[in-house]
Amino acid sequence: MESKVVVPVEGKKITLQNGKLNVPENPIIPFIEGDGIGVDVTPAMLKVVDAAVEKAYKGERKISWMEIYTGEKSTQVYGQDVWLPAETLDLIRDYRVAIKGPLTTPVGGGIRSLNVALRQELDLYVCLRPVRYYQGTPSPVKHPELTDMVIFRENSEDIYAGIEWKADSADAEKVIKFLREEMGVKKIRFPEHCGIGIKPCSEEGTKRLVRAAIEYAITNDRDSVTLVHKGNIMKFTEGAFKDWGYQLARDEFGGELIDGGPWLKIKNPNTGKEIVVKDVIADAFLQQILLRPAEYDVIACMNLNGDYIPMPWRLRLAVSVLHRVRISATNARCLKRLTGLRRNMRARIKSTQAPLFCLRR
Repeated sequence: MESKVVVPVEGKKITLQNGKLNVPENPIIPFIEGDGIGVDVTPAMLKVVDAAVEKAYKGERKISWMEIYTGEKSTQVYGQDVWLPAETLDLIRDYRVAIKGPLTTPVGGGIRSLNVALRQELDLYVCLRPVRYYQGTPSPVKHPELTDMVIFRENSEDIYAGIEWKADSADAEKVIKFLREEMGVKKIRFPEHCGIGIKPCSEEGTKRLVRAAIEYAITNDRDSVTLVHKGNIMKFTEGAFKDWGYQLARDEFGGELIDGGPWLKIKNPNTGKEIVVKDVIADAFLQQILLRPAEYDVIACMNLNGDYIPMPWRLRLAVSVLHRVRISATNARCLKRLTGLRRNMRARIKSTQAPLFCLRR
């Protein structure tokens, strides 16, 4: 199939050496304009980033932008119903780093979520979300400056994996019958007309996420890593996430028990500073990040909890500072800007505001 993407004449690919990104002076960065407000926000974002690079490097470095396609624009370029072309996925893998705008969800079939499809196809298992206060940003709470955390959200498992069946479908009835008759499950309160889903949580998926969180804490000289979970209710998924996280900290980073455990302490090999690895129940955590945010630093959590956790920060901080980057095992990265704004909101926002806040790190 003929390529629909114009590769910049000037610029070089970002490469991977010894597990680290090697960024040339003129990297080629793929970008997805996005749907809805993407047409407004993305051009402004490109200008802001170009200006920031010029200011920081005084012309010695420059980004060569390369547009790739996903969402509604993809159907215009590649043809009807081609929402996520293979070429887009191949280019993100090849060029290592990409940035995207908000994407629509096709109506009436096809891919249920283009964002989820990108995560799954590229195995973007880490959603890294720094959350901090910027002076001058309006906040309804006292001392918003105490907030300075980094969320590591597991992106490939949990109920967001999309393993579910519609009520009254043959597959749903088959799963329910198996659970009741073969597994002896008696906790399905209303088995008739019942949709059902599965919540996967694996040791491998947990450990690679917690490993990334601890490595980040070491590299950036942070104080603690907190495992957020609902293990008090879901003992074999959320509870296992907590247990596997502690196990990894002991086995790979020499974690030592604090006062008999389960909290651990790790010595930062670079600075000698102590890093505390601890855990907290999700609902208590959501309260504490508003009341005692200074007690939390790097956060590791499963997929669903990671979706909820930023919500209280919308009370403490402006929504525009909640940016994120998704990272794969091969260090492919997909940055995401402001989310949740639809096309009918385009006329009600100043499109230069979102990229200014979302790209400041």
